[in-house]
Amino acid sequence: MKTRLLLTALTCLASASLFAADSPAPGSAAPDFSVTDSKGKTQSLSQYKGKTVVLEWFNPGCPFVKKHYGSDNMQKLQAEYTAKGVVWLTIDSSAPGKEGHLTAEEAEKQIAEWKMKSTALLLDPDGKAGQTYGAKNTPHMFIINPEGKVIYAGAIDSKATPNPADIATSTNYVKAALDESMGGKPVSTASTKPYGCSVKYK
Repeated sequence: MKTRLLLTALTCLASASLFAADSPAPGSAAPDFSVTDSKGKTQSLSQYKGKTVVLEWFNPGCPFVKKHYGSDNMQKLQAEYTAKGVVWLTIDSSAPGKEGHLTAEEAEKQIAEWKMKSTALLLDPDGKAGQTYGAKNTPHMFIINPEGKVIYAGAIDSKATPNPADIATSTNYVKAALDESMGGKPVSTASTKPYGCSVKYK
C-alpha cells in the first residue's frame, strides 16, 4: 500500500514538474516554437527574427484576461505597438475540453467579438509552446527583442486583481518595457511574478 502511494505521489510530482517548467530568464535566448494560428497558418518565432515580439498567454474564460479585454486595455496596447512594428502573438494553450480551449472557427469569432488587435491568435492545444516558455498564468507576458533575447517575463501590470478599475492606478510592465527597449534603454523591470488563471494544460 505504501509503495503504491509513493508511486502515485511520484507520478503526480513528475506531472507537476512537467507543467511548472521555468520560464526563460531575461537575457537568455527565446526558445523557438511552431504552432498554427486561427487562420490555419503556421507561425514560428524564428520567422520574426529582427523584430520585437510580444507573447501573451490567453484564455477567454479567465476573469483576469477579461479584465484587460473588457476594458479595452489589451486591445489598445496591441494596436499601439503593432502600429510601431511590434509583432504581438496571443497564444491559447488550453487543452481540448478545458476552459478557454478554442477551435480555429471559435478563435476567429473571439477575435471579432473582442476586437483583438494582436498580429495573430495562436492555437497550442497540446501545450508545447506554453510548456517551452513555462507559461503558468493567463495573461503571462514575454517580450523578445530583435536579437532574439527575452527582455521581459511576467505580469502585464502591478495590480494582481480581476478588477478593471485597478488598471488606471497600476504600473503597466509590458508598456514600460517596450518603451524602454524601443527607445534604446535597458529594461528597468525585466522580471515580475505573473498573475491570473492557471494555464489549462492537458
